[in-house]
Amino acid sequence: MQHSSKIYVAGHAGLVGSALIKTLQSKGYHNIVTRAVYELDLRCQSAVELFFEQEQPEYVFLAAAKVGGILANQNYKAEFLYDNLTIATNVIHAAHRSGVKKLINLGSSCIYPKYAPQPLKEEYLLSGPLEPTNEPYAIAKIAAIKLCRYYHEQYGADFFSVMPTNLYGPGDNFNLETSHVVPALIRKFHLAKLLSAGKMAEVERDLLMYPVGFEVQAATWVDLLGQLGVTKDCVTLWGSGMPYREFLYVDDLAQALVFLMQNHSYKDVGELLNIGAGIDIQISELAQLVKKVVGFKGAIHWDSSKPDGTPRKLLDVARINTLGWQARVSLQEGLVASYAAYKNPVALVHNIVSHAEKCM
Repeated sequence: MQHSSKIYVAGHAGLVGSALIKTLQSKGYHNIVTRAVYELDLRCQSAVELFFEQEQPEYVFLAAAKVGGILANQNYKAEFLYDNLTIATNVIHAAHRSGVKKLINLGSSCIYPKYAPQPLKEEYLLSGPLEPTNEPYAIAKIAAIKLCRYYHEQYGADFFSVMPTNLYGPGDNFNLETSHVVPALIRKFHLAKLLSAGKMAEVERDLLMYPVGFEVQAATWVDLLGQLGVTKDCVTLWGSGMPYREFLYVDDLAQALVFLMQNHSYKDVGELLNIGAGIDIQISELAQLVKKVVGFKGAIHWDSSKPDGTPRKLLDVARINTLGWQARVSLQEGLVASYAAYKNPVALVHNIVSHAEKCM
């Protein structure tokens, strides 16, 4: 991949895509193509094929996806399967037809069976039943992995997939209905801290800045947050807090993706490759860590009537470490940076827009 190579980042405005563009530009890549959702609907096959025919990208990062936590996966099962399946099939097929040199497809660690041995090795794919709470998303991602593999086997396409662990960082989704665990914890503890300090103007600004996601009726902001489990004295969190999860700072993932695109091919990677930090943490411990970073002094209550999801999900990252990459940002450092970005979203949006404008 040359610095002048045309690179298409699908999903450039998302958590991964924005970090990827920043990393590419920092390494001297300047011929980057992007399209906003309103400009190109990746679920529309004819539009995707026309885009590839006109732009002729040489390298593709497929980071576009419909994502969310347990609640979103439960509430929007059809959309999670349909949207992710059509996005993947349209982009991968069009990339093949237009002669793309290399494509990296981003999956998710949720593709692995619920009770697979830990840590999760790449060969555990399809070795057992999936976790029900994110099965539609996982099925779509597995189909994309297999599609890349079969285009390689049938046509020799240099298309392969990577499986990142749970991601977080600047540009995350803080909608309390569709967010993953780290942004949800950051936001809930931040709002609780504002309530405890009586900073209602800042509470109102936060609720106007970020969508809540839930359709709840409340007379005041305090009532609204109370229904979401956030009060000045306590934050209520889903599940028991007992499961373990692994977390990777999104800039680390972006570095890994560029490293793989620059240096490795399907013959090195194979069907799929795990990307993670190689260590995990119990959710209850994570909550305490986020609470400390945010500065909330109240209590934590666990609602054990809500689902936990998979008991443990730690990736085996031996293969990518052997290829020459490993994570560098600690969880503590990443949480501090994520909280700072959450409190200053205007600057973050400005950076994303600036990157996108340079790439057009």
